[in-house]
Amino acid sequence: MTAAETAAIRIPLDPAARAQSVQRRTVRVLIASQILGGIGSSTGFSLSTLLAKEITGNASLAGLTGTFSSLGAAFASIPLSRIMAARGRRPGLVLGYSAAIGGTLVIVTAAKLDAYWLLLLGMALFGWASAVNLQARYAGTDLAPAERRGRALSLVIWAVTIGSILGPNLAHPAEGTARALGLPPLAGAFLWSGFAMAGAALVLGLLLRPDPLLIARELRGEDVAAPERLSLKESFAVIAAAPRAVLAIAVVAVSHTVMVSVMSMTPVHMNADGMSVTVIGLVLSVHISGMYALSPLVGLAVDRIGRIPVLSAGMAILATACLIVGTAPMGSKAPMVVGLLLLGVGWSCGVVAGSTLLTESTPDRVRPSVQGASDFVMQGSSAGGAALAGLVVGTLGYSWLAGLAVALLAPVAVLVIVTVTRQNGRSAQEDPAPQVP
Repeated sequence: MTAAETAAIRIPLDPAARAQSVQRRTVRVLIASQILGGIGSSTGFSLSTLLAKEITGNASLAGLTGTFSSLGAAFASIPLSRIMAARGRRPGLVLGYSAAIGGTLVIVTAAKLDAYWLLLLGMALFGWASAVNLQARYAGTDLAPAERRGRALSLVIWAVTIGSILGPNLAHPAEGTARALGLPPLAGAFLWSGFAMAGAALVLGLLLRPDPLLIARELRGEDVAAPERLSLKESFAVIAAAPRAVLAIAVVAVSHTVMVSVMSMTPVHMNADGMSVTVIGLVLSVHISGMYALSPLVGLAVDRIGRIPVLSAGMAILATACLIVGTAPMGSKAPMVVGLLLLGVGWSCGVVAGSTLLTESTPDRVRPSVQGASDFVMQGSSAGGAALAGLVVGTLGYSWLAGLAVALLAPVAVLVIVTVTRQNGRSAQEDPAPQVP
């Protein structure tokens, strides 16, 4: 840790008080950056499928924007986690937003030129912002005590609520900006995304000092100058050795895949049914509220009730959401609102509980690498889901997509049962806040 980092904040000498002081500051800074990052991510992403459809005229190809965004986030998770393992959270988070800002400029150019391939390239870079938003949740747990880990993680996720609710509803004024600059209307959303991400990067670069990961290592007596970094293969080996970590990564990946697959094609489905961009934006805002606004309550439940009960509830809620939107009559707004809200709540339960379980199921010294591997699987699987979502909707319809999403949840339910059965063979009851092995 540099002298500038040490001077940036007055922290107590007592280790426990020091960790608590830095943790409070870290969470505040992450909340501020996540608000701006949420605006940046949701403003552009919510309209990316519509921009792709406008360029290509093909609903099946429109779904590939979500695929490339998820692929970008998946491949970003590896270098970002390695940078964080070596140098701390701040450099990795700032780099991720910087790449995403470049992506917004590429997308605006693609909209101007009607270049679909350029749009996909831009979405891959744009996906780096999603990787940052996900990695930030782990930064909130570096110094959190085990019994408050779920709440700390959920507070960072909750911060995205404000930005993500505002983002889709900025589509109309952003269109005005685009017209004033002689650009296609949908390009305006990505201009606004770029400015919001620049603000998030600035907040992190200036204020995330001292770095929570470096302080955590120092307090554990580790050599900060020589951190342990794992390859992707080595990270998977660590995960495979811990059954609870396997369950955690499966739940996080499937929760995210189901949510992204259904949500990414919902604007296209609603638009084809004659609903306006304003209505679509409102429905997506409700969905995003379900993802983030209730996350503090989800985090509290994770710490009080237990990791596995909450993630199990998340799987059930996701299945219910898919059944509701899949059977909603054409033109009916109320079922879409309820279904998308539950889709967000189910995602929150799965991701908060799964991420907390993963964090405490792996050794401290290798957590950044393992967390990066988890996000790689999470984003990679959702990329495949988004690609198939476009094909399914284009050939079979939106209802089939919802039905297949429900089917994807079934293997995870089996894994939960197997894990709980094995656990009950060793202990009669799960500790609601288990300690790190």
